[in-house]
Amino acid sequence: MEEFMLPCLNKQLFGIDCLGCGAQRALVMVLQGKFSAAWHMYPAIYTILLLLFFLVFNLFFKFKFDWHVKAGLIILNAVIIVIAYTHKMSFLIN
Repeated sequence: MEEFMLPCLNKQLFGIDCLGCGAQRALVMVLQGKFSAAWHMYPAIYTILLLLFFLVFNLFFKFKFDWHVKAGLIILNAVIIVIAYTHKMSFLIN
């Protein structure tokens, strides 16, 4: 499966992980049922999947404050991604 994954251009050019590094492998791990390993690989994988599920759901079922839910999930994802990236990079620097 890994031969079909897209390489990280940032990592190839600069040698530094980007904010999305690990997301593809984490998604494959979720599909294989390796839930804990997926979370350790990329902690935001579950909130991203929740956001994607909600966006597809919202295409068919509209409700009054759906944009609040979307904005909340987007902000939550951004916070988790930045915290996980900072945590990962702090271990690489030390």
